[in-house]
Amino acid sequence: MRVADAKPVRIPFAAVAVHAYTATGAILAFVGIRAVFEGRVRLAFATMVAATFVDSTDGVLARLARVKEMLPTVDGARIDDIVDYLTFVVLPMLLLDRFGFLPARYALAIVAVVLLSSLYGFTSTDAKTSDHFFTGFPSYWNIVALYLYVFGATPLVSAVVLLALSALVFVRIGYVYPSRTPVLRSLTVALGAIWAVMVAAMIWWLPAPPRWLGIASLGFPVYYIVLSLVLHARRRPAFSE
Repeated sequence: MRVADAKPVRIPFAAVAVHAYTATGAILAFVGIRAVFEGRVRLAFATMVAATFVDSTDGVLARLARVKEMLPTVDGARIDDIVDYLTFVVLPMLLLDRFGFLPARYALAIVAVVLLSSLYGFTSTDAKTSDHFFTGFPSYWNIVALYLYVFGATPLVSAVVLLALSALVFVRIGYVYPSRTPVLRSLTVALGAIWAVMVAAMIWWLPAPPRWLGIASLGFPVYYIVLSLVLHARRRPAFSE
């Protein structure tokens, strides 16, 4: 075949750009890990927030760019899971361990429980359901770490919280997927945006943000948990079939 007869290679730039955008989370994870070792807690939490923003928006972009159709040889979901495990699990556990929020004698064991339970959560076949729920506690360890830090939790309290939430990974409750669960999605996204601003303010004021801000910001996590439990109870008959 002559070179002139060869078909031009079409590069799906939009799909490539979306995957690259998702992959920036790995860079954020590295920056956050380095910040922990440098004792820069504000930067470490800021990278978690940035990674959360990427994770919250890349799915919409992926659907707009039709990445599965345009670039079928690259698994965007796998990229997303790897990045999320680094930024939502490994980084916050490193931060809690490094800054003394875990009992020194049992720190490695507690971190191991979190790492392994989350690994199960990420790889289970029902981790994300067809009706847009996360199954089991969805490894929001970045958020957990922030609140433990903001409220100055003792190592014992931190250990109890981490172990309890690790156990909830195996309790197959459906948790709201904020950007995709259709019930009250607009309200959830709006409240989530307000909460994100409050979280950004808390991080700005680290290492000692106003206590009232931390307490007020708990409104959205409470709303999220209550909504998840109510919706899970409604869908449970169909879910269990």
